Amino acid sequence: MTATQIVTVPAAEPISTAEAKSHLRVEHADDNTLIDSLVVAARQKVEHDTWRALVTQTWDYFLDAFPVSAGSPIVVPRAPLASVTTVKYTDADGSTVTTLNAANYYVDTASEPGRIQLQDGEVWPADELRPANGVEVRFVAGYGAAGDVPQALKQLIYLLVGHWYENREASISEVSITDVPLAYWALMWQYRGWAVR
Repeated sequence: MTATQIVTVPAAEPISTAEAKSHLRVEHADDNTLIDSLVVAARQKVEHDTWRALVTQTWDYFLDAFPVSAGSPIVVPRAPLASVTTVKYTDADGSTVTTLNAANYYVDTASEPGRIQLQDGEVWPADELRPANGVEVRFVAGYGAAGDVPQALKQLIYLLVGHWYENREASISEVSITDVPLAYWALMWQYRGWAVR
């Protein structure tokens, strides 16, 4: 089993309140709080659907065990991977937490998904680990600042914010009931990441 938990949230959203309001053609300030909440929700949905981090953020990734083979990497579940801060493991009785020497592995940030691969001649620790979440990887992911996020991913946020602002619940058209516009799915698939679940 694996699990992820956010440690440090993005310092800013990929699109600002002003940018969202311009897209919505809203000039008054009455809905600023609503619009801000829609931007956050839209960013979270885009990140969930694509398994990406947009603006830089820090995550913990938990695994029950290390890979069985020394040649098998730990695959990090959010792209783009910027860096790995630590790899730690907890012994069976939970009394000792050990940090894996960073010299024993290298971090592949070029691949998607990113991965942690052992250096030649190294092996993953063979210690008996606690039954659940015995391995903890802290990593940083994201494109950088808001201005570094690809425009297509920002467009996904605009599509959701626009749809949700105009339709406060599922909307009924002549053909179907839709929670999000079809253009969202068409654009999202090009950024859909390989998910570690």
